Amino acid sequence: MRQSFLATTGLAFLSDRIHTKLLASQEGLAGMKDRDEKFWRLVQKTFQFESGLRYFNNASLGPSPDLVVGATNEFRRQLDAFPSKYMWYEWKDEKEEVRKKMAAMLGVDPEEIALTHNTTEGMNLVASSLELEAGDEVILSDHEHHTGTIPWKYHQERKGVRLVRPKLPLVPNDKSEIIEVYRQALTPRTKVVSMVHMTNTNGMILPVKEISEMCRERGILVAVDGAQSVGMLPFSLHELGCDFFAGSGHKWLFSPKGMGVFYARKASQHLLKPMIVCGGYEDESIRRLENYNTRNLPELLGMGAALDFQDLLGHAHRFDRILALKAHLLQGLKEDDRFLIKTPIGDDFSAGIITVELKGKPVKAIQQSLIEDYRIDCRPMTTHGLNGLRLSLSVFNSKEDIDYLLASLDVLAA
Repeated sequence: MRQSFLATTGLAFLSDRIHTKLLASQEGLAGMKDRDEKFWRLVQKTFQFESGLRYFNNASLGPSPDLVVGATNEFRRQLDAFPSKYMWYEWKDEKEEVRKKMAAMLGVDPEEIALTHNTTEGMNLVASSLELEAGDEVILSDHEHHTGTIPWKYHQERKGVRLVRPKLPLVPNDKSEIIEVYRQALTPRTKVVSMVHMTNTNGMILPVKEISEMCRERGILVAVDGAQSVGMLPFSLHELGCDFFAGSGHKWLFSPKGMGVFYARKASQHLLKPMIVCGGYEDESIRRLENYNTRNLPELLGMGAALDFQDLLGHAHRFDRILALKAHLLQGLKEDDRFLIKTPIGDDFSAGIITVELKGKPVKAIQQSLIEDYRIDCRPMTTHGLNGLRLSLSVFNSKEDIDYLLASLDVLAA
């Protein structure tokens, strides 16, 4: 077992002490073939929440499991024991291993992946780089997170670039409805479509592949905010067909906080300019976009451990588990007409985020009661007339957690 999991994941270079500790905490998972309830109960135990807390807020910020916490802390210990050695010389190969693991998960070439800090950085990178002119248009739907809109307002709108804000249907019946919204918004002046992969408002999955194909035919660039999709949805960026993609590791990937990923299609990389420059800025590879000089390498290598943890779960199994939890939650909500589901429920339209309104109840008061009286954490959503609780489901949740949530909502809806 010692060689079958940790040694093959790239964590074998850790000290014997931490290697043994991490092995002991994960060998039960590594030895299980079936992804049954017993397996997922073991997964749940690898996350150390405060006593009594039921966490349904992964879409805001995800936790890290023991494997990631332990590995990151050990990397930090090693760095502080010999700072210059590990910062500048010793971990070059390990850093590239993280890049390769991320590229493999996203179905792209490692030379198309930059290891950044978060989605915000990636969206700023695109918006600040492109040479747009007054009168050019950038399409941003009304469901974009401010991370996806403010960079365009700051870097481009003041140059006279027009930001077009089409309105998406809240609960569409078919993805063709969304595609048509974008089709109608395109004009001969459209240069960029900047779109979210999965909305943070109600968890709606947008048809990035179809919109990318439509834009590619017209020579329009596509930039994607993947903050909510990385680590939750199984997808290949080459299949999605976008030019740029920015994601965060601190949500569904369970990485250390402040780690992210940026993808640039090889044919589009020449359009990008680094936001920070120092020695080595002449590098023509995608690494020029992550050249921060001194940076938090323990967090970066800890993201590699998070990718190992995702492999341990199995990407398809992880997604199936989230869909199973979603189905369990929806079954309880649909049986009560006091609840109004404001997320499209088809599995091609949503996954781990469900937004629900308690009819006639102000959502902020409900959310406050949930955390104060029931130790349930979720997020209130008030934009777009939602007045709904955004419930994030992840692999550390159980069906028992959902039953507790439903029982609490039943009391508050009364």
